[in-house]
Amino acid sequence: MRMMRKVENNMSNTKLHWENLPASSLQRGSQRAADWDRLCTAGGNLPFLSSDAVISALEILGDRRERLLAATDGSRVRAMFILAPAGQFRWATFQPSQLPLGAWVADSDLLLGKLARSLLKGPLGFCLVLSVTQVDPMVAPRPADAPDSHTGDYIETGWVDIQGSFEDYWASRGKNLRQNMRKQRSKMQAEGIVASMEVLRGQEDMATAIDRYGQLESAGWKAQEGTALHLDNAQGKFYTELLQQSSQRGEAVVYQYRFDDRVVAMNLCLQRNGVLVVLKTTYDESIQYYSPAFLLRESEMQAFHAEGLIRRVEYYGRLMDWHTKLTSEKRTLYHLTLYRWPLVRRLAESRRMKAVAQAQES
Repeated sequence: MRMMRKVENNMSNTKLHWENLPASSLQRGSQRAADWDRLCTAGGNLPFLSSDAVISALEILGDRRERLLAATDGSRVRAMFILAPAGQFRWATFQPSQLPLGAWVADSDLLLGKLARSLLKGPLGFCLVLSVTQVDPMVAPRPADAPDSHTGDYIETGWVDIQGSFEDYWASRGKNLRQNMRKQRSKMQAEGIVASMEVLRGQEDMATAIDRYGQLESAGWKAQEGTALHLDNAQGKFYTELLQQSSQRGEAVVYQYRFDDRVVAMNLCLQRNGVLVVLKTTYDESIQYYSPAFLLRESEMQAFHAEGLIRRVEYYGRLMDWHTKLTSEKRTLYHLTLYRWPLVRRLAESRRMKAVAQAQES
């Protein structure tokens, strides 16, 4: 299926021509991939939304029903969305759990609400509901609700701005945290444990790092829930491919913490333009007295302040207690839902309220 339709989107009188294509048309080394990366740079420049990352996610985590929606203004591509069917007459951004944000990119001057409205009423045929999931307000400011749209909170997430000295930063954190870390390091020294942080960046290191990460995660609570990463399961394959490809651009980095020769904590990360994104973190849950994940985080922060290469650390996960020990900064990621007509929104809200009432009664 290939469709093209001209849509007036009321964005500075811009007329967008939308193409509806198989998502597989986004191929490595293609002009579409180059357009995607240009738009990614213009709208947040997040490494996990590079064309390589999205293509890997589609190939490994997708189900082949996804579509690529591309909007042009004359000869220039202005926006691209990967959408997946979400029910009858419903579409949503491609959103595997391994991608922190929904898979779309656009020029920064295009407002998301108007862009999504243009998309809903343009190339999707008879679409009643369009959901743009897990949106970062730092990339796309949260629009106000309208008769045919609403936004909903997804999660609060935290970040750390790296500025000044580590000593000043650490002094601004809680007294209990500082004392706890000091006691742990003193105890390690007394017990003769040699603690060290290792940084891996080479493409040849990534598969081994993922395998080691999987071994740590598989020994903990995620194994019991069946969500642990393995080198040979889908998410293990995705992260291996993602980090190997990113390492070719100098953007992949794995931090691992050792007690002597034993790896006890790991962070899988991407970095670009002074921003480090922590994708996944794990630690050896068999260690009782020490907090290997926090010891690793403290060492990372010391390195970031000393080297001056990282200006901000982004976590993109749900704000947890341990995040608040490292930072006071937080923001809310959101979902945007567009309806073809206001009546559809009213009917959807009525069904939601009825479902909530029934759940409360039971």
